[in-house]
Amino acid sequence: MTFRIRAARDSDLQHLYEMAKLTGGGFTNLPADRRALEAKLDRCRDAFARDGEGVTDELFVLILENAETGEVRGTCQIFTQVGQRHPFYSYRMGVLTQHSQVLDRTFRAEMLSLTTDLEGSSEVGGLFLHPGERAGGLGMLLARSRYLFIAMHRARFADRILAELRGIIDESGGSPFWDGLAGRFFGMDFQDADQFNAVHGHQFIADLFPKHPIYTAMLSESARAAIGKPHPSGRAAMRMLETEGFRFDNYIDIFDGGPTMTARVDEVRSVAQARRDRIVSVDSDGGSDALFAAGRLGDFRAAFGKLRPVEGQGVAIDAATAKALGVGPDDEVWHVGRF
Repeated sequence: MTFRIRAARDSDLQHLYEMAKLTGGGFTNLPADRRALEAKLDRCRDAFARDGEGVTDELFVLILENAETGEVRGTCQIFTQVGQRHPFYSYRMGVLTQHSQVLDRTFRAEMLSLTTDLEGSSEVGGLFLHPGERAGGLGMLLARSRYLFIAMHRARFADRILAELRGIIDESGGSPFWDGLAGRFFGMDFQDADQFNAVHGHQFIADLFPKHPIYTAMLSESARAAIGKPHPSGRAAMRMLETEGFRFDNYIDIFDGGPTMTARVDEVRSVAQARRDRIVSVDSDGGSDALFAAGRLGDFRAAFGKLRPVEGQGVAIDAATAKALGVGPDDEVWHVGRF
């Protein structure tokens, strides 16, 4: 069975909505709200339609589908430049060290400072894989397809990139971090705030959030324990990001305290190692595992397959992948090895 990644279309609204209902909350980039999802697809359509270069505030939505049946099984998103429509807030973890001569003691106090340091970065997010497909490397296909898309359209993206991982969510759908900090200032529970943010943006954060640093010693034990920790379901995603070269640089999500991973775009492994070649032949002689992509913007497709280098000429690609991508001899394909 072959799966491929393709550009999202307006007709994917129902597919996205059905997947959003399965997320279980805390998934800001995929809200279970039809109007919000429709707005995303509107932005996505405009982004795919623009053929110019230069970084602007755009959103690309990609879809995972069964190449044989067309059944939609997952999605992911790429934001070209965050913080342009609304401030992009994060908490930065820091330490204040003070010394008392009278007590002859040094005190180290951990603090959370509200910041917009990451404004202007690109972002990968909104990755969701249907629960029935969480095996066979499809999560990796979704994740890495975004980096090939960036490599193929490099001028449309910033020099820095981030990924926000969902933080700890309890069995009732609440967030210990939110309850211990922000919830005290907003008078709403985590689910309501998360939904409001997904639909209306971050401006209410600017209106109501405290601007002074927060000493973590003043938070509840459960809130402190959630700082910088990914949701159990996001640990594999964190490992994939680390393999690509992302690192946790002490930025956390202001809602659930989950870690924000960052990297330089040109140092992301799948971007740095991406290559463009001509297809010499389509065959079934095997070869090494690779991720392939073809097509520009709205015609983008990606799939895992087999690659065989043809010295001095290009590459041979397996027949199933060629069919899924709609390519053949003399067509151009981008590829990067599996790791």
